[in-house]
Amino acid sequence: MGREFDRLFDEWAAVYDDTVRGSDEEYQQVFSGYEKILSAVADKVGGTVLEFGVGTGNLTMRLLQKGAKVIGIEPSTNMRKLAMKKVKGNFRLFDGDFLDFPVPAEKVDAIVSSYAFHHLTDGEKRLAVEKYAALLKPGGKIVFADTMFPSEEDKQKAIREAEENGFFRLAEDLKTEYYTTIPFLTSVFEGNGFRVRFMRMNPYVWILEGEKAGGNG
Repeated sequence: MGREFDRLFDEWAAVYDDTVRGSDEEYQQVFSGYEKILSAVADKVGGTVLEFGVGTGNLTMRLLQKGAKVIGIEPSTNMRKLAMKKVKGNFRLFDGDFLDFPVPAEKVDAIVSSYAFHHLTDGEKRLAVEKYAALLKPGGKIVFADTMFPSEEDKQKAIREAEENGFFRLAEDLKTEYYTTIPFLTSVFEGNGFRVRFMRMNPYVWILEGEKAGGNG
């Protein structure tokens, strides 16, 4: 994964928490139910958790509240600074991204992310899941909350609706970032030995829950 989004997130860091609370009208539906989404991710995992795209630490704090030990990966310098100020507890944070990161020495029980996996192209997503499958033991989980679509047609419909509503920044975002489809993700995860299911959380965001086959679940 390239670091092409680092500058964007360095600039966004100062107002990110306001955005997820609904301050930006264009993105209100994207972040609708934000607290519930993060809690739902945190409820599905435990033990030692590897979190990609920590941002300002909002999901991290929920994981720690649930008793998890969190190893965080975040490419944005400014986001890391804010997270270190906010987050207290059994937490370590490193510079890295979904593909280039320090591999933990200890066993990882789960891998999580919120609002970030779309920064990878579909090819990079496939490589990432291959890496994660090698890190996890049978029964280990990957839980990602992100914008995704049931089909390419649904994605194009969302772009048209954003433009019709005058949400041109959102429409451009949907066109230029690497938002993918549920059938593609299903293929990637099942191809790497995961049982996978999806739960819709708002008009844009779904939770992907993949469990590595061979566990007791």
